[in-house]
Amino acid sequence: MRVSKVTVSGKGRVRHPCNRLDELDKELEKRGHRFARYADDANIYVRSCRAGERVMASVKRFITGTRKLRVNEKKSAVARPWDRKFLGFSFGAGKDAKRQISRQVLIRFRERIRDLTRRTRTRSWNRIIQDLQSYIRGWRGYFGFCQTPSTLKRLEEWMRRRLRSLIWKAWKRGKRRFAELTKRGVEKGLAARTAGSPHGPWRLADSPALHQAFPIKFFDQQGLLVW
Repeated sequence: MRVSKVTVSGKGRVRHPCNRLDELDKELEKRGHRFARYADDANIYVRSCRAGERVMASVKRFITGTRKLRVNEKKSAVARPWDRKFLGFSFGAGKDAKRQISRQVLIRFRERIRDLTRRTRTRSWNRIIQDLQSYIRGWRGYFGFCQTPSTLKRLEEWMRRRLRSLIWKAWKRGKRRFAELTKRGVEKGLAARTAGSPHGPWRLADSPALHQAFPIKFFDQQGLLVW
């Protein structure tokens, strides 16, 4: 299956192009195409690359000729569904293609979490959790609609590791790290080896000691209920 992605824009001082694309919907329905459109962004699904090229050409003629609109050539393409995104989603490969979160959205999510948990931002732990929860709540309300829960699980695991790393950096010295680990139930031998480890915070954030000190239950109790 291929997708012909078409993005349009107005020409000159005309009413918004989105108000003039109802005719495109009717035309695609008349042709029997499977498609999705939101505002000036549309995906049309066909069975082959040749069909995609043919449909792309005819839709461009319809948009520029009948509707007197421009096609955004940079954003328009014939490609596989999993290579394109639509409203932040794409489709997986295979017969039972599932609705998944696009790569670009996942990259932006991680960038935002890094920004909210950056050490240079001097905020209390409670404030960090509140900011994260506020962002995640809105993000989940939209992208929780995906059909790939494994992706959400990986993001959750990555975020907890990020927070463990943040805590480890805040403890700074080996003596305090050892004390904090043992206080949280980590066996003294393991706590000593971890506190004296030459490895960096990110690697140690995934170590047995930090998983024991800060299990999933800890983050749930902190109010960081993700999905």
